Amino acid sequence: MAVTDRARTVSQEQQQSDSGRGKRGAAGVGVLLALLATVVWSGSFVATRGMAGSVPPVQAVFWRWIIAALAVAPFAARQAWQQRALIRRHLGYISLATLFGVTLYNTLVHQAGLTTSASNMGMIMAASPVIMALYARLGGERLGIRRTSGMLLAAFGVLFLVGDGSLGFDFTAGDLWMFGAALSFATYSALLKRKPAEIGGLAFLFTTFVLGALMLAPAYAVSLHLQGGFEATAGTVGPLLYVGVFSSAVAFFAWNKAISLIGAARAGVVYYLQPVCVAGLGLLLLGERTGPAELLSMALILGGVGLASVTRR
Repeated sequence: MAVTDRARTVSQEQQQSDSGRGKRGAAGVGVLLALLATVVWSGSFVATRGMAGSVPPVQAVFWRWIIAALAVAPFAARQAWQQRALIRRHLGYISLATLFGVTLYNTLVHQAGLTTSASNMGMIMAASPVIMALYARLGGERLGIRRTSGMLLAAFGVLFLVGDGSLGFDFTAGDLWMFGAALSFATYSALLKRKPAEIGGLAFLFTTFVLGALMLAPAYAVSLHLQGGFEATAGTVGPLLYVGVFSSAVAFFAWNKAISLIGAARAGVVYYLQPVCVAGLGLLLLGERTGPAELLSMALILGGVGLASVTRR
């Protein structure tokens, strides 16, 4: 009997150990997926800034989602058709997520690109993790001292970066558009936690892309009438393909999966790396300079992300 009890105890301990390793492994995958989305989205700010003045914002966003829907259709259209009854049942929720994450967020980003730099766009978007954390706290999630401290350190780095080495601010219209985009993206990330588990990730993604294009269609028609179309050149089609395939199809799938694995608040901590990535790409591709204040701010952001991402064994 004693041998049997001991064997049962050992078996339970082994199961608990395996479960712990599995959770840590899933958390690691979630962090990597959030990092992948963050890096890819960093490139989208550079692409958006590069299109400014040549492609009207609403038209750029409309074609972004058309391209994204076509890119994921071979992998997702069948699943979406099979789950059409589920999608109809939860259409209100899906439409709300689409409005914040697809329609509003990206339109605001492209509008901001007309009057602010790619670096500023990435820096201001780093405010969204603070809003994500607030949403998570309101939802009952405990953030912990370590994650909160890291988040505050990274947020201070972002404020220092936006203030160009001080805590004084001189926002352009584009900066204000980006703050609206940050709020919209944080709301979308919070909504993802409520996604019905029975709806497949690809089906959900494909549906939001199609709905997003449909929501933008009236504004697209008005833009064509008032502003005319744009010329299809390498300087316009190339960035549109990047934001449509990589920044939309690939990055949104990675981000949505990361949210399901580690939650919006923790994924938001990884998102703080975006200003660093955008500043580097802006320097390489657009010639936007990085000075001592930017380097110090990046060090604060990286330190905060590192502190908040460390988990206890």
